[in-house]
Amino acid sequence: MDDSTKKNNPVYSNTDTSQLNLSEDEWKKILPSDVYYIARKKGTEPAWSSPLENIKDKGTYYCAACGNALFVSDTKFESGCGWPSFYQPISKGSVIYSPDNSYGMKRTEAMCGRCKAHLGHVFDDGPPPTGLRYCINGVVLDFQKAKHAEEKYNKEKKDE
Repeated sequence: MDDSTKKNNPVYSNTDTSQLNLSEDEWKKILPSDVYYIARKKGTEPAWSSPLENIKDKGTYYCAACGNALFVSDTKFESGCGWPSFYQPISKGSVIYSPDNSYGMKRTEAMCGRCKAHLGHVFDDGPPPTGLRYCINGVVLDFQKAKHAEEKYNKEKKDE
């Protein structure tokens, strides 16, 4: 999500962990249409369409709707499913769960623990140590590179 979009979203914060309870009309006013569709209407982006699918940089993945920290890059792995995949959330309450029996399937929906945005689904076919695969729509993720690593890289590049 670009910085101008974040500025137009009064609830976006990487530090505030208070629960949000906005109406659908309020969400529709502050979220870009693609984020709204997935986060609030439980949509799904096409497989292999997210630029975050192939990112290998170190950093943190935040909820694009509210800024809540969700995953760190150390838990991201290549699952081959077509969406960014992680084996563990950043903290116990950062992601919450709900049964999803839509489309004739039994799945577990993964949602943001702060704003209840639909993120994707969690499956029990992931790698150790958890055995879980969080299959997450890239549209609802906001990736921020690790500051220290970026500063170190820039300094080394300058010294060359």
